[in-house]
Amino acid sequence: MTETQRDVTGVVRLKLYKGNIIIAGRKSSKSLYDPKIATMEGDTSAYDQTDATGFIPLNALRLKLRAVRNSFSQREKSSR
Repeated sequence: MTETQRDVTGVVRLKLYKGNIIIAGRKSSKSLYDPKIATMEGDTSAYDQTDATGFIPLNALRLKLRAVRNSFSQREKSSR
């Protein structure tokens, strides 16, 4: 655990309100976040939108399978 936390540094600002905790800000000299490449648009983006081509149908597959399972389960219940 100590090794994994070696580079974890910085400050986190929190807001406490009625039992809730809200992250108000965070800052670290070793942050991996770079606002210049954080956008998914434009020529300077590190993200290639074609990378999502296979992911979107794959992610949708689990939703389709869930719908089929739920439909089958509902038919079983109604036939009893």
